Amino acid sequence: MAGWWRVLPRAAGRYPWPTNVLLYTALFSAGDALQQRLRGCRADWRQTRHVATVAVVFHGNFNYVWLRLLERALPGRAPRVILAKVLCDQALGGPVAVSAFYLGMSILQGKDDIFLDLRQKFWNTYKSGLMYWPFVQLTNFSLVPVPWRTAYTGLCGFLWATFLCFSQQGGDGTLKSAFASLRTKGTNEVESPPEK
Repeated sequence: MAGWWRVLPRAAGRYPWPTNVLLYTALFSAGDALQQRLRGCRADWRQTRHVATVAVVFHGNFNYVWLRLLERALPGRAPRVILAKVLCDQALGGPVAVSAFYLGMSILQGKDDIFLDLRQKFWNTYKSGLMYWPFVQLTNFSLVPVPWRTAYTGLCGFLWATFLCFSQQGGDGTLKSAFASLRTKGTNEVESPPEK
């Protein structure tokens, strides 16, 4: 295991784009697996493959390019510049990422109306993201070196993906529905007697 941590920085130095995208994809997919576990579902590897596909085809690449573009447009770590990056990320990057997730998952799942989840859940999901992502990106833009920003976003995206996949599978895009579902599941486990 220790060898893995020595190889990773070298890989990121030599091949920053694929290393960041693959790390992002692995963490995003793990978020889906955790979401399934928390909901008490059997492992649905097809669902996780869909999430991984959306992450590797769009999200990881988009984040890599987007974060570098923001750094080029607004270089530095001055407080005013960091705030401008966070605002741009939330006003432009956030809506694109949420839309791509719902559309991508609907396409991969073969839904008849690929815009249904987007129409029903976009605003709730976007508002929920505004309670999480500005703080993540504030840390990202002020403390994380540019070559590692996509990987850091993926690390924080692990929690976001858990919520996002829950919302796509049955929630309404609000944190309230996610916590209510977990509370209900926990209550049912306590109340139901063990099987004999």
